[in-house]
Amino acid sequence: MLKRLPILCTALLALAACSHSTDSSTPASPSAPPVAPAASAPATAAPATPAPASTAVAHPAPAASAPASASTTAAAPVAPAKATPFVEDPKWVEGKNYFRIEPAQPKVSNTDKIEVAEVFSYACPSCNAFHPMVDQLAKSLPADAVMAYLPVSFMPQENFPMFQRAFLTAQALGVADKANDAMYDAVWKSKELSSERADGQGLKPMSELPTLADAAKFYAKYGADPKEFLAVANSFSINTQVKRADELVKAYGVEGTPTIVIDGKYRIDLRAAGGYAQMVELAKYLVAKEAAGK
Repeated sequence: MLKRLPILCTALLALAACSHSTDSSTPASPSAPPVAPAASAPATAAPATPAPASTAVAHPAPAASAPASASTTAAAPVAPAKATPFVEDPKWVEGKNYFRIEPAQPKVSNTDKIEVAEVFSYACPSCNAFHPMVDQLAKSLPADAVMAYLPVSFMPQENFPMFQRAFLTAQALGVADKANDAMYDAVWKSKELSSERADGQGLKPMSELPTLADAAKFYAKYGADPKEFLAVANSFSINTQVKRADELVKAYGVEGTPTIVIDGKYRIDLRAAGGYAQMVELAKYLVAKEAAGK
């Protein structure tokens, strides 16, 4: 009696700063080039967090060179891909590229997730240059991490205290996020809230700096009532938040802006990291390190 034998073939796919010294001249540094994807796999952007490549996974696929019998042999189940383990990257050196905060300090927010906090001021030119990359960082964080923002007040001559109080007030009124990009534009593009002279020759005198009333008019475009804004800005609640923000900036050892703080445990500044792009890459690396409990 003749028997027909089905032949099964398996195809294998290989996966292959503004600071206290007002230094704001550090240029942006290019980010690391993406890893080239395998020819047969869809192009995938390389993760900023250094990690080894994923292990290859076989996907069995039948190729019939003979007619199949009535009872077709079932394909073997595919084992799920294993999560890529965290691996220390020797190019990031604690004490050189980033700094451990000892003892660890409270987070800016009340989140249970890993917190990535940007220490900033709208009036800081380096923060303005870094802002687009911070937006991308916030969008690219894993599900177990979240972005937070800590405004500083240590440069009154550039109006940092007013912008700190205005941000905390806008946050309390629920308009900070929707007006975030526009606030940078109001300071650095339209200049309506700028601390600089109209001719660009230095700073305005303290008596001519934008006020909370000016900030209230700005936030009115995004749904805040100006009278309510001023009332909240001068409330006990915001006074308490201002005091806490200043205490956290000191506890974190912040010396300039922009600075990034991971979970109240690690501090990244512009100079030590080597540039804006390196700050982002290092922040992602430390998030992965924190997630792995290292």
